[in-house]
Amino acid sequence: MIDPLDNPVFLNDFLDYSSSILNKSQNSIKEYNYDIAHFLKFIKFRFRMTNVKDKTELKTIEINDMDLQTIEKITLEDIHAFLAYLKDTYNSKPATLARKASTIRIFFHYLCNKTKKISTNPAQDLENPKQEKRLPKYLSLEQSKQLLETASHPQETSHGNHDNSIRNYAIITLFLNCGMRLSELVGINIKDISFEDNKLNVIGKGNKERTIYLNEACVKALKVYLSVRPHDGVKGTDRDALFLSEQKKRISNRTIQYIVKEELRLARN
Repeated sequence: MIDPLDNPVFLNDFLDYSSSILNKSQNSIKEYNYDIAHFLKFIKFRFRMTNVKDKTELKTIEINDMDLQTIEKITLEDIHAFLAYLKDTYNSKPATLARKASTIRIFFHYLCNKTKKISTNPAQDLENPKQEKRLPKYLSLEQSKQLLETASHPQETSHGNHDNSIRNYAIITLFLNCGMRLSELVGINIKDISFEDNKLNVIGKGNKERTIYLNEACVKALKVYLSVRPHDGVKGTDRDALFLSEQKKRISNRTIQYIVKEELRLARN
């Protein structure tokens, strides 16, 4: 959760701009806040504006007293040093470093070009770290069938609690048939489903809504799951969430990742 009191005013202004004008999702806003706050803590350490002597203690540094005069002093070399620190300290991968670099570019573009709060943009020539080329991972038709077969017969496996098998089967079915992102699946609400038109509305990348048309397998899996989905004891904020955890809250990204990983493992055995 973001606490505005922990941030300097110009960072809070940037987050407000990202939310209202750039229409970024709440998850993106949280990531922006984390990335820029981490960067500013590093800057205070690098500029010797703190008593912290060890880079491993950067998270203890407070940044709510930072001013724009300090931001004016930041150079491209300072940004490179931050990215190098992330790689050396956290073994950050190129994809992670590229995301951090992108956030920093957007932040300085806002400060320099949009609001004129600073006179020069140190991130103007910032390049993305070179990415490793990887072939996409995918399942063959036979592997997909085996995965669905495994998920639909939990009594034949030996893992965990099987009370959620119908839910897990619906999750696997949607993933295999709809090509949706993890965040899209987690964010589905019951009201987003139209069985009359066999379609589903999801909130995708950039907080944009898109429509997914459901085939017979998806419709059947969803209807069966909804017939057993808990209703009593579900918290108000998650009452309309489609997929629920054992705690009767909206299911988390991590839980779905575990479900898919475990079903894949069982399907391969």
